[in-house]
Amino acid sequence: MPEIVSPLLEKLLARDSLYTHVVSAHSSSAKALLPRIAAKFDVPAVSDIISVSHDSASNSTTFSRPIYAGNAIATVRAPSSVPLKFFTVRSTAFSAAALDDGASVASEELAPVEVTDAPTQHVKTDFTQSDRPELGVATRVVSGGRALKNAETFKATLDPLADALGAAVGASRAAVDAGYADNSLQVGQTGKVVAPELYVAVGISGAIQHLAGMKDSKLIVAINKVNPLFRYLHSSVLTIRLKDPDAPIFQVADVGLVADLFEAVPQIVEKLKQ
Repeated sequence: MPEIVSPLLEKLLARDSLYTHVVSAHSSSAKALLPRIAAKFDVPAVSDIISVSHDSASNSTTFSRPIYAGNAIATVRAPSSVPLKFFTVRSTAFSAAALDDGASVASEELAPVEVTDAPTQHVKTDFTQSDRPELGVATRVVSGGRALKNAETFKATLDPLADALGAAVGASRAAVDAGYADNSLQVGQTGKVVAPELYVAVGISGAIQHLAGMKDSKLIVAINKVNPLFRYLHSSVLTIRLKDPDAPIFQVADVGLVADLFEAVPQIVEKLKQ
């Protein structure tokens, strides 16, 4: 719980003036923890940054971060008057650092800080276990939306495609709210932000909060049902790339397949198996 952990980090940071920056991935725990500690030191916390640069001469750090669901980028500068610079990082915006086999990290034992008046209590932890890649770091992601009808259909449709691609499974907020998928699988502004090499959106219309969580993916493939007007105009809907005005997901997709997902996805799985 952040109420329990924050006093320990506060004590650690207060005892040594050598610390200049406090950084974490933009996880749920960090979003609860870092602003709490920053407030204790009366300094701001910058969240979800996608770039960072530091000027040693002026001891200032400049960050850029998405705002308005990713439709604009804000540039934020923490000057030297901010002694401790707290920030969280959108990990998908950065390449993994190369490992240095010869590097050593100093470690020390810290005395615990007893918290006797915590306002919250940890009751239990529920884990969702899967053999698939972890959603936040997967190089391939298959996500489903409300068009998948129910939890059973969601699983029966997406799991074979994810297995064939070696992909993680994600979901739109609408699918999570409808009970099709666990909350840990939600992709979007209020869920996980992902940027895999391949993102397949199945039956997802493309609400702004979902686009904010996946539009930085390298290759976006959208599968959505054709507009009735297009069905009248085109006979071979499975082989024609069209823009469906009713599906905003096609505005960011690199490849758009206008088709009935319940017909198209099994055909794609079969081709992948071959």
